Amino acid sequence: MAPHTGARHEHRWLVLGVIALAQLMVVLDATIVNIALPSAQRDLGFTDGNRQWIVTAYALAFGSLLLLGGRIADLVGRKVVFLTGLVGFALASAIGGAAPNFDVLVTARALQGVFGALLAPAALSLLTTTFTDPKERAKAFGIYGAVAGTGGAVGLLLGGVLTEYLDWRWCLYVNLLFAALAFLGALRLLHPGAPQDRPKLDIPGTVLVSAGLFCIVYGFSNAETHAWSSVQTWGFLAVGGVLLMAFAAWQTRAKHPLLPLRVVLDRDRGASYLVMFISGAGMFGVFLFLTYYLQQILRYSPVKTGLAFLPMVFAMIVSSVVAQNKLVPRLGAKPIVPLGMGLGAAGLAWMTALDATSGYAGHVLPPLLVMGVGMGLIFAPAMSMATAGVAAHDAGVASAMVNTSQQVGGSIGTALLNTLATSAATNYLVGRRPTPAVRVQAQLHSYSTAYWWSAAFFALGLVVSVILYRKGPPRPAVGPSEGVVHM
Repeated sequence: MAPHTGARHEHRWLVLGVIALAQLMVVLDATIVNIALPSAQRDLGFTDGNRQWIVTAYALAFGSLLLLGGRIADLVGRKVVFLTGLVGFALASAIGGAAPNFDVLVTARALQGVFGALLAPAALSLLTTTFTDPKERAKAFGIYGAVAGTGGAVGLLLGGVLTEYLDWRWCLYVNLLFAALAFLGALRLLHPGAPQDRPKLDIPGTVLVSAGLFCIVYGFSNAETHAWSSVQTWGFLAVGGVLLMAFAAWQTRAKHPLLPLRVVLDRDRGASYLVMFISGAGMFGVFLFLTYYLQQILRYSPVKTGLAFLPMVFAMIVSSVVAQNKLVPRLGAKPIVPLGMGLGAAGLAWMTALDATSGYAGHVLPPLLVMGVGMGLIFAPAMSMATAGVAAHDAGVASAMVNTSQQVGGSIGTALLNTLATSAATNYLVGRRPTPAVRVQAQLHSYSTAYWWSAAFFALGLVVSVILYRKGPPRPAVGPSEGVVHM
């Protein structure tokens, strides 16, 4: 058996706090910068066309390097990689916060993505190897899933407070505080070391999958500013698809595959990766377009917008912990995750009724609570099932697949929803006088279109999760590699 590489037994709950803090920093960074963008643009003077690169640079580096980051954690040791990721992320955040121009800010965001790709899979694999008791594992993943699912909303609130009362640069500087606390905790609590039977690095597979994911994320990011018929959109998507197919073929023949088929061919694990991909695509639509609605239609301040999401966060935390501790151990993931998908679809469909006269308590809050409960039923069970029964030397790459699925799903969802919403607004204005009232209705129509498509994503997730998840409670694992089929 591989040596334990997590924490001392008596400190495992403190380790959970350290891991959750690091994961929160990585997740909230995707949305906290969105709130700061308008202020950063005014300060540094970059164009609307360049604005998207502040978000895209992070997504490209993070999404394309996650699998490599996960494998490095398996090779070098999770504590070393975790600490390196924290330090690198903090330094990149400091560079971004002090950026004198657009180029430095984009470079810093890309560096954040690189070190985030080391940090995120190392954090989840540490959680996987630290909590082996089924009951404690359920509680740990319930908390971790809630943190991962609510990080985006926390980013909106924190970004609003920092931008409104301090400066947009503090949306990056705040990561120094998160990283310092997590670093000190990890340095004290985590054990060094890597699995004894650690695998070798698959260089061809690394190149193929990193380049393929880069092209996919870049292609969908281009769809926000270029037509789908543009070679900069479909060309990159086509190349990315070919590279990923070549990667899949190579993994069947590689002596030391980057992503062993034994990791993804397990039925429950494969279902969890698809669930994270689909829900990632749908969730980004909620945060993005509901934020636009609250600020542009209801005229909420950044802080008020962030506060508006808090009930959703609390609902997600409660349902996540209840699902992972009470429901999944008794019923399994099959009824729970599809229920969450159904609630997600219902909440988004409900949001299509929002208009310029809607109030928060009577119209915005109810679907937000439904969404929060639904997300809690999805994220914690899916993350737990995606890493259950994985051999110690595969824990990093299995954890990386969770983050990769969510990140790539979010990139694809954001690009698709942005394109569909923009087209809907343009089509609404055809043949109408562009008066202020008509423009507001065009905006509302674009948001409604995005909600309907996001609801469709969750409806697809419901079908996928019903079909793929096994019936019954999760099967207990006797050893670290129990249930793993080696190929």
